[in-house]
Amino acid sequence: VPNIITGKDLDYLSDMFNWNYGALKTTNSSIESVQNEEIKAILEEGFNMFDSNINEVLEILKGGNYE
Repeated sequence: VPNIITGKDLDYLSDMFNWNYGALKTTNSSIESVQNEEIKAILEEGFNMFDSNINEVLEILKGGNYE
């Protein structure tokens, strides 16, 4: 199997990046405004997940390991 990214793949990766980046920004904004520590901890977990997803997309685009 050739190690290439098609235009359709790139569109999908772009969508994934944008969804996760938007969610990351929204979550970060919410973390700063929430007072309840339990809710803040849950939001921080979400923030970390979105950040991880973004980094995975970037690794694919850089040609890194994406198995």
